[in-house]
Amino acid sequence: MLQLQILTRFFNFIVERKSHYFAHFRTGMNIFLGIWLCPEPNPPRITTEPKILLVTYKFTIFYYTSLGLAIFNRRLYFCHHFISQYFTQMIFIHNLFLILGRGIGQVMFQNNALSGLLMLIGIFLNSWQMGILAVCGNIISTLTAHFSGYKYDDIKNGLYGFNGTLVGIAVGVFLQLSVGSLIMLIIASALSTWIAYFFSQQRLLPGFTAPFILAVWGMLGVCSWLIPDLLPVSDTVIDTTQNINYFQAFCLGIGQVMFQGNTILSGLCFLIGILINSRKASLYTILGALLPIPLAILLEVDATDLNAGLMGYNGVLCAIALGGTSWKSGVWAGCSVLLSTVLQILGMSLGITTLTAPFVISVWIILMIQKVIRTQNN
Repeated sequence: MLQLQILTRFFNFIVERKSHYFAHFRTGMNIFLGIWLCPEPNPPRITTEPKILLVTYKFTIFYYTSLGLAIFNRRLYFCHHFISQYFTQMIFIHNLFLILGRGIGQVMFQNNALSGLLMLIGIFLNSWQMGILAVCGNIISTLTAHFSGYKYDDIKNGLYGFNGTLVGIAVGVFLQLSVGSLIMLIIASALSTWIAYFFSQQRLLPGFTAPFILAVWGMLGVCSWLIPDLLPVSDTVIDTTQNINYFQAFCLGIGQVMFQGNTILSGLCFLIGILINSRKASLYTILGALLPIPLAILLEVDATDLNAGLMGYNGVLCAIALGGTSWKSGVWAGCSVLLSTVLQILGMSLGITTLTAPFVISVWIILMIQKVIRTQNN
């Protein structure tokens, strides 16, 4: 052991006085000696998601093994160079996948790329066009945050991507696909990022999906006044004689968080994606989707709106946002779900494009009530 330490110190002495080539030599010797007392000055950095792409660690072994071989035979250095380049590309793709996946997962408060991937699959099952628009909105809003110089950790965790994801899908829902609507997608996605940054700079209220709401409301207002040709002409005949389908209302209530109201598979994919990341959040998702149904029936909401999932999606977001491990948090979450349902019914009766505004407003109200109670107790 003493001999190995002396040998290692000798290599460190050489590296301090020699070129970059000896830095590789030191790393290789440390690997083969099994001593990590002097790591490489700039080793590759790997951003990992605990539950996915564990193969990255295996590739790290290949990287350093090729490095070790290269120091003994200069002819093998090209092999290390090739692996190094491939390694860099894999890390870039890996990190890109993490950022985009988290940007979709964060729509439902899931900071997990695999959850986001399952949600994206759910969107494609409903509409491939919406799936592409969701990815485009995510990329645009994330790039806007990057070029605006916002915190990398926030970008990495998808905090600037999820509003753009919703904006992209909203463009496919409310506008006819054309060059003009794609321009509106770019503008609104970028705007949602800047609004999200504004909310992040204050501590009074969390932004949630407010940037998405404001950006889409602004987009629809501009289109209504200046570019009405972008708005689709609705010729859909609504069947008002439907009976309540409870399972469909439940599934679409989850799917409508991202405007997915044509297939129950979308909602189920969303629920599975949440379950993979958090069992607690999945339970609150179920609560948020079920609780509005009896209230909507009590308030005599049309079965068509109930079956379309329009009563449940705000409740899903409320339950996940406020749900915790204590019974008090469950009560607060339930109150927020019921309040958001009432606000949704009121907004629809007034002809307002509510989006997720009932969720944001109801959670803000609950948070302010909690703050007042804490202030009085202190």
